[in-house]
Amino acid sequence: MDLINQVIVVTGGSGLIGQAIVKDLQSKGATVINFDLAKSSTNVDDSLIECDITDEKSMSVSIEKVIHKYGKITGLVNNAYPRTPDWGNKVEDVSVESWRKNVDMQMSGVFFLSKEICTIMTTQEDKGSVVNIASIYGVVGNDFTLYEGTGITSPIAYSFIKGGMINFTRYLASYYGKSGVRVNTVSPGGIVSDQSDVFIDNYEKKVPLGRLGTPEDIAPAVTFLLDDGAKYITGHNLIVDGGWTAI
Repeated sequence: MDLINQVIVVTGGSGLIGQAIVKDLQSKGATVINFDLAKSSTNVDDSLIECDITDEKSMSVSIEKVIHKYGKITGLVNNAYPRTPDWGNKVEDVSVESWRKNVDMQMSGVFFLSKEICTIMTTQEDKGSVVNIASIYGVVGNDFTLYEGTGITSPIAYSFIKGGMINFTRYLASYYGKSGVRVNTVSPGGIVSDQSDVFIDNYEKKVPLGRLGTPEDIAPAVTFLLDDGAKYITGHNLIVDGGWTAI
């Protein structure tokens, strides 16, 4: 894969999966701009822009900075994962206010950035590609036996958001296809991230490849969908889950 001359925006590029995506894209020659709040500086020359994807003005200014510097945006990875402090509460403890805020925080930012950047891409000679990061829990139901003995659960809004994101991808792929802009989704399975030994054991007994995934398992799939090697792929949900959804 060769992404030289490509300018790619990654939201949440300082997070667990985001860092791996940024690193993999850079290794293929792409210029990557990280839109994130969790950074030490904000400088487009250093590929870091302080951007709040829950704030329309912040997103607009961030896009303008990239266009001013590079004259184009050829890739967008919607990876950021904002959430409220009570994220992960049991269903009976989730308020309507919390539900509404989490859905808005995560889905409205994806909508705004996709709309604005896809519009820019339609005017460019080399068009562009969008990759949304969803989840296997946007595809299949939750297995709550994984959480037995862990004291945690899977947030109810998560499956709603991720399932919506997958179909939103299909809508955008259909809408922008004639303009030459591609839109796809990557849906990771469980990713190792300081989980308890009980959860890890529960999960790994059930996944065909016998282990949790890593961020480095996910990043190459994102890179592939942004590359010209995937130039005839759009509206697709690429599941990277060690076989979880195969059984």
